[in-house]
Amino acid sequence: MIRLFVALSLPESVRLRLSTLGGGVPGARWLKPENLHLTLRFIGEVDHGAADDLDAALGGIVAPAFDITLASVGYFGKTNAARLLWAGVQPNDALNRLQSKVEAAVTQAGFQAEQRRFSPHVTLARLKRAPAGRIEEFVANQAGFHTGPITINHFTLFSSFLSAKGAIYTPETEFGLIG
Repeated sequence: MIRLFVALSLPESVRLRLSTLGGGVPGARWLKPENLHLTLRFIGEVDHGAADDLDAALGGIVAPAFDITLASVGYFGKTNAARLLWAGVQPNDALNRLQSKVEAAVTQAGFQAEQRRFSPHVTLARLKRAPAGRIEEFVANQAGFHTGPITINHFTLFSSFLSAKGAIYTPETEFGLIG
């Protein structure tokens, strides 16, 4: 069995900049810079045959390269029970079209359709009993966060291994975009 997800890799300079946002929130487990990415679709545990089918289906995606811009910082969940901190993505039709194509390929490969609405973000930290006031303070302090355009010229099928020291993500296959 292998644990898989499809994501956009971010340039090292962006990952390092995102990692500088970390700190100041008790109960936050900040992701390592090398683990920062934008998930297009989480797959979960699959056997190797299903992984091969998924790889083939994703390989059939044709889409143009495009730019994204990260802007805003927020959290999921109610403030007093927030689950994670994230950096948001400015609305982007090309990103949404690519995610739709990824979702179609995943279902074509025999996996269940995703029931949650796509909410593009980069997870910065997972939260456990973080004080609501500190979460609100963090978000307020990062209100001006913004990156310049980030060119996206491929998407990646990643495997994920959960270790005692956190997740280890390994790129399995990169799929190029046109242009």
